[in-house]
Amino acid sequence: MDFGITWAKIDDMEYVARAEALGYTHLWVTDSQTIRSECFSVLTMAALKTRSMKIGVGVAVPGLRLAPVVANGIATINRIAPGRTFVALGTGNTAMRMLGRRPMRLKDFAEYIKVVQGLLRGEEVDYPDNGVNHKVRFMLLDKGYINIEDHIPLYLAGDGPKVQALAGELAEGLVTMVVPRAETLRAVNANVGEGAERSARKVADFYLTVRANLVVLKPGEAVDSDRIVDEIGPSLMTMVHHMVDKQLETGAEPPEFLKPIWKDYLEFHMSRPQASRQQMMHEGHNVFVKPEERRFITPEMIKSFCMISRPEEVADQVRELQRQGVRQIKCNFPPAGGYKMMQDFSRDVIEKM
Repeated sequence: MDFGITWAKIDDMEYVARAEALGYTHLWVTDSQTIRSECFSVLTMAALKTRSMKIGVGVAVPGLRLAPVVANGIATINRIAPGRTFVALGTGNTAMRMLGRRPMRLKDFAEYIKVVQGLLRGEEVDYPDNGVNHKVRFMLLDKGYINIEDHIPLYLAGDGPKVQALAGELAEGLVTMVVPRAETLRAVNANVGEGAERSARKVADFYLTVRANLVVLKPGEAVDSDRIVDEIGPSLMTMVHHMVDKQLETGAEPPEFLKPIWKDYLEFHMSRPQASRQQMMHEGHNVFVKPEERRFITPEMIKSFCMISRPEEVADQVRELQRQGVRQIKCNFPPAGGYKMMQDFSRDVIEKM
């Protein structure tokens, strides 16, 4: 099992170096122009600070950059970290909505993927622009400006069945959120398999990464202790915010484990001033829980959303994920206390695998 971390703070590469030393195998750098440091700048610093860790954009947002720009960006990083890079693409969530825009449509997303893939393979591709295709390829490859000789894996990110199927059809892997229920992972694998059938692909080597919240309880500790809410609350509330955006745009139903707080949270959110509502909701994005939102993090929600138990039991749950085809657990530790959380997780879980 591989273990990844998420990080995008350009002036703290010691965090990344420490993660590598503790056994974390992957660095996922977020692409969020209004919230984090610029992703390719962070990757440049990380490439120079690490030796074996695989580094990549997780996830690149198509609406922010043309497909050839993303392909060039990761191929440039691959020049200074040869064979250690990857790129994950998603339709866009916070990065797009903070600009008042919606995620990319699936049809356009599929075209975008094919352009990035083709360029990273050294092919000449049809690049669509305003209904006209232009022939595009990387030039001067022998001069060493970029590196596409060392393979750059391309993954997709998505929690919905259509994107997961698209990953099975086109990509080498998928990163998705998995709540601790076996049926959730079975559904993911089924969606990937359906997409693979469309293109007659085999998915034996498909690289499945899950964003799973693994929480190690201390003896006698309550599941909603201040420590636990501080540690996993940012991730949990970011997921709530994502579902709010999705429902307001599409009418999608929230997951079952959010329904007890859903009406209350929607009323709370819609009471914010309309002009600043979106920014106010995302102010603590995967970093901290806003004081007025702590009341929404209930013990029932934590137990439904997280794998929470004693160290040996959490390690057993990770082994079960591995048996079901998961290749990597992606961790998202908030900056406050992140060093200690990263070290504790390495001791309690990674070292036991």
